[in-house]
Amino acid sequence: MKGVAVNPELMRWARLRAHLAIEDLADKFPKLADWERGEVLPTFKQLEGFAKATHVPFGYLFLPEPPHIPMPISDFRTVGNQYVGSVSPELLDTIYAMQRRQAWLRETRMECEAERLAFVGSARLTDDPAAIGREMRRSLGLSNGWAANVRSWQEAVGALRVATEQIGVLAVINGVVGNNTHRRLNVEEFRGFALCDDYAPLTFVNGADAKSAQMFTLAHELAHLWLGAQGSGLSGFPGIFPDGDEIETFCDKAAAEFLVPAAELRECWPEVKRDATPFETLARRFKVSPIVIGRRTMDLRLVDRQSFFDFYEDYTRQERRQKQAASGGNFYNNQNARVGRLFAVQVIRAAKEGRIGFKQAYELTGLNGGAFQEYAQRLGMGLPR
Repeated sequence: MKGVAVNPELMRWARLRAHLAIEDLADKFPKLADWERGEVLPTFKQLEGFAKATHVPFGYLFLPEPPHIPMPISDFRTVGNQYVGSVSPELLDTIYAMQRRQAWLRETRMECEAERLAFVGSARLTDDPAAIGREMRRSLGLSNGWAANVRSWQEAVGALRVATEQIGVLAVINGVVGNNTHRRLNVEEFRGFALCDDYAPLTFVNGADAKSAQMFTLAHELAHLWLGAQGSGLSGFPGIFPDGDEIETFCDKAAAEFLVPAAELRECWPEVKRDATPFETLARRFKVSPIVIGRRTMDLRLVDRQSFFDFYEDYTRQERRQKQAASGGNFYNNQNARVGRLFAVQVIRAAKEGRIGFKQAYELTGLNGGAFQEYAQRLGMGLPR
C-alpha cells in the first residue's frame, strides 16, 4: 500500500502527548521509529490506528507542524514554584466531559428557575482562609469530629462527596477517563480541578490518588468554588501542599482548617504526642493523609520543622515502596462517584420525560445502553426496556 506523507514531528508529538514510549506501541506499529525518523511512510489505515491509539484527532496528523492545544481552564499547577504546562489527552478529555455535564446541569437548573448558589464566589483572597474553611464546614453541615465517627477512608470520602452534592455541587471522583480502565488518570499530572458556576459548580478529584489524599483534594477544590470565577482551574502539587500560587495557597489553608480544625487538633495533640506514630493516629481520626496532619501540626507549632520533614521523607519513601494498584471495585457502585447520584437522577429523569434523547443521556453519564438501564434500575428509576 502507498504510504501517506506526514510530518514525522507530528508522529512523535502525538506519541509524547499520550505519554507513551515507542516500546509501548511496538506491537501495533513495529515501524513507528522509522515513521518518526521519516524513513518510512505509514499507510492511511495505519495512521487511523495510530490516531486512535494516541487519542489524537485524525486530522491533526496532517497539519504542517504540531499544534498548540490550549488548556481549557486556568492552570494552577506548580512544582517548586515552577509552572507545569503539560497536558495529556486523558486530562483534556476529562475536562471536556465535565464541562459538558456542567453546561447541561446549568441549563436544566435555570429552566427550573433555580436560585443562584450564594456560596460560589463568596470569598475573597483578602479573607482569612481559616475562617472560610470553617464556613465551608458549616455550609456542608459537618460537625466537629464527624470524620472520627466514620469507619473507613472509603466511607469518609463518600460522606464528604455526598455532603458536597447536597449543597448543589456536582462532585466527581474518578481515576480513569469515563469508564475506560485502559485510560488511567495520572496523579503526577494533576490532583483535581474546579469549574465554578453560580448554578452548577463542579469539583473533580483524581480517583487514582490515595483515599486520604482524595479527602484533601476534595476540600481543596471546594475552596476554589468559594473563590468563584478566579478559582476555576486545575490543581496539581507535591505531597506536602501546593506552593507558590496565591490562589492555591489560600485553598490549601482553607481545606486544612475544613478537614483538621486547629482547635480540635490542639485538643487532641496532648493525648497522642508521645505515641510512636502520632501523625498516623490522628490521620485515622480525621481521615486525611498523615502528611496533612504532620504539616498541620508544624504550622500550628506543635512540632518543629525538622521533626515534620524527617517524618515526611520517611513516610513518602515507605509509601513509594508499598504503593499498589487499587482494585476496581463494583462497577455500578463506582458510578455514584464517577457520575454523581444527584446528577444521574436528573439525567435519567430528563430521559424518561423525553426532555433529552437517550443518546445525549448516554453521553452525559458515560454509560451506554444496558449499563445506563441497569444503573437507573439500581437508583430506583427503572426505565422501559
